[in-house]
Amino acid sequence: MLGFIFDIANILAGILLGITALDKLDGESNFFNNIAKKLIPFTTIIGGISLGLGVWYLLGFKHILYSSVAIAGGLLLLTHVLSQIPAIGGWLVKVSKKLMPFKVIVGMALLILAILYLL
Repeated sequence: MLGFIFDIANILAGILLGITALDKLDGESNFFNNIAKKLIPFTTIIGGISLGLGVWYLLGFKHILYSSVAIAGGLLLLTHVLSQIPAIGGWLVKVSKKLMPFKVIVGMALLILAILYLL
């Protein structure tokens, strides 16, 4: 059950992060833009699940690549929240800003890996 939640959260995170590339795929229909607009209020929850469960699975040495990409996606989605964490918040924001140029790549990788793990 936890793995299913992790996969769904990562699919949603992949859509939110990779929306610029996905927008080019759907053309005039704006399918992915409509989904992203509905997901924006839940960005913090989706990012928290991706980051938290990514760390959980990484510490258990399960799905190391998938967990690492999920952690990167979670950090990218939680940039606005990370600065509020005492002691390590500044460091996490720096890591998130370093990942920002790779936002679409991380999003597409996360979307593809999550769909593959869901199947």
